[in-house]
Amino acid sequence: MMALPGTQARKRIYLMRHGHVDYLAKHVVATGGVNVVPLTNRGRLQAEAAGAALAHVKFDRAVCSGYPRTHQTASYVLAAQEHPPALEIDEGLVERGNGKFPKVNSRAELVELMRGQFSGEGVTQPGDRAIEGAEPAEAAQVRAVKSIRRLLREANWHTALVVAHEGINRLLLSWACGAGPNATGAFEQDTGCINVLDFDLRADGEIERTMIKSVNLTPYNWLKHGMNLTSLEALFERDPSEELR
Repeated sequence: MMALPGTQARKRIYLMRHGHVDYLAKHVVATGGVNVVPLTNRGRLQAEAAGAALAHVKFDRAVCSGYPRTHQTASYVLAAQEHPPALEIDEGLVERGNGKFPKVNSRAELVELMRGQFSGEGVTQPGDRAIEGAEPAEAAQVRAVKSIRRLLREANWHTALVVAHEGINRLLLSWACGAGPNATGAFEQDTGCINVLDFDLRADGEIERTMIKSVNLTPYNWLKHGMNLTSLEALFERDPSEELR
């Protein structure tokens, strides 16, 4: 089994959230295609900043959820690598299913609705769903953790890039600290952020210890000066009174 230098059986995952996107772009609103929304120019710059920050890290593996926003983010990061690995897709890392959205009349209403979906306010009890028909948080956590465990059991790497989504990353971080879905609200995930997780593994590839080394690092603004909004508020950063069209 490959292991981080100086360790016996430790692997590291750089877990990223995709860069900035515009879920309220006219073509997205018209088609409802939130799963195929691409990075904005801001999102590209965020991904490139992450790539520059990680350029000295040699990735053995690179995995994304397969949605365009994660694929593009991972591709920009890998472009800064001298010898990047092939980018793999794991659909177990796709974002938590949204369900059926009720009608909203402003971006402020939409932010409040989404806050319950990803920030822990709608997942405090087993089976709770913030939006009608939404994938239960515990179910999304189970499938995402299954993907990470499967990756960790594979022996041909010790450092991996994984690019996923806000909700999934929150659930993975909650799992990593042993808190289950209830702790998701404590883990902010700004667009284009990087989390660093280390795993000590047993001989059979199962996890012996999980260590959260870093959370929500943003290379485009390390100290987050001026980043006073939550990630959801920043995504819908427009006049709250503006009607959706």
